[in-house]
Amino acid sequence: MSKPISKPFDLYAADIDRDPFPMYEWLREEQPAYWNDRDKYWVLSRYEDVFNATQDWETFSSANGNLIDEIPGRTNATLGTTDPPRHDRLRALAQAAFMKKNFEYITGPTREVAAEAARACKAKGTFDFVADYSSTITVKVLMPLMGLPVLEPSTIRNKVVLAISTDRQTRGRNEELNAAFKWMTDFISTEVEKRRRNPQDDLVTRLAEAEIDGDRLSDKEVLLTTATFVMAGVESLSSFMTTLALNMHDNREARARIFADPKLMPQAIEESLRYNTSAQRFKRTIAREIELHGKTLRPGERVVMAYGSANRDRRKFDNPDIYDIDRNPRGHLGFGSGKHVCLGSQLARMVSEVAMNEFLAQIPEFQLTKTDFPWVPSSNFRSPRELPFKIM
Repeated sequence: MSKPISKPFDLYAADIDRDPFPMYEWLREEQPAYWNDRDKYWVLSRYEDVFNATQDWETFSSANGNLIDEIPGRTNATLGTTDPPRHDRLRALAQAAFMKKNFEYITGPTREVAAEAARACKAKGTFDFVADYSSTITVKVLMPLMGLPVLEPSTIRNKVVLAISTDRQTRGRNEELNAAFKWMTDFISTEVEKRRRNPQDDLVTRLAEAEIDGDRLSDKEVLLTTATFVMAGVESLSSFMTTLALNMHDNREARARIFADPKLMPQAIEESLRYNTSAQRFKRTIAREIELHGKTLRPGERVVMAYGSANRDRRKFDNPDIYDIDRNPRGHLGFGSGKHVCLGSQLARMVSEVAMNEFLAQIPEFQLTKTDFPWVPSSNFRSPRELPFKIM
């Protein structure tokens, strides 16, 4: 039986960023098709409903955007904001560029960057895992892979965090958040133009040159696809490693086992993707009427698919609120599912495994210096903005 909830589900509440799981449980058990009348959206919270929605793009459309508070200019122009057949074309061309190389070759560079970052954290004794480790690694490893200059990691991350954030006061986006996304696209646009003139062996060039049966990406598609990769690679991957570090902090026995046997890290990664994914919620728009749990969802209405809730559904996973690295969480939605499953999942797993094993090898014992650390304000994503640790 779920605990009583005395207030409505509010995507813009700070406690949803910190800990959405009690509310998710209430939604699953009491209101599996929940209508928020203030902001006009449905919430699907059970695994079966969310999974089915990811498979049924003809009913649950992405063409009006996949972010709950959509960034201007992205709608119907990116992998996440299109339906077939346009989506299939974009994905095929992006995949042709993205998967041109086997990513095993970045294992060495990732280990080098991670080792250097871990040594720096160790020398400090007290450090911010986000600024000093996870963001440093994603920027220094993934920006060169994409063919983008390695700017100061904090600069890139701050812009990306702003771009994906939500203004709790306006309950949506504001000029500062939109300006951060424009800064990022202006920065990328300059690099795309350079690759047009001087091709290199990097992702931006391969996106610009990707071709299938004479079809190529437009300049806007190259720009927004690269921007999506930056947001997913720099911030989402950094956020995932941060929540994984938090999970290991909170579960000392699991952490000790992984330290003793690094081959357990892939299991810990899959369980973290289920237990505490940074990609908590994505949006769809109803394209044709459907009835769920006695409610009628009508064309044009917004639907919030709560991946983070679905991954804690006891109907799918036994003891879902327990972090268990021996679990085989087959079917988790940490990387989405269906047409929009994450294109970079293999790369994310690889970088996370190498980086987190290197961190544990050098810093096996660490402790939070405070528990009231800030969380990124976002209607879609959930991750600590800072994670202050000290070495024990």
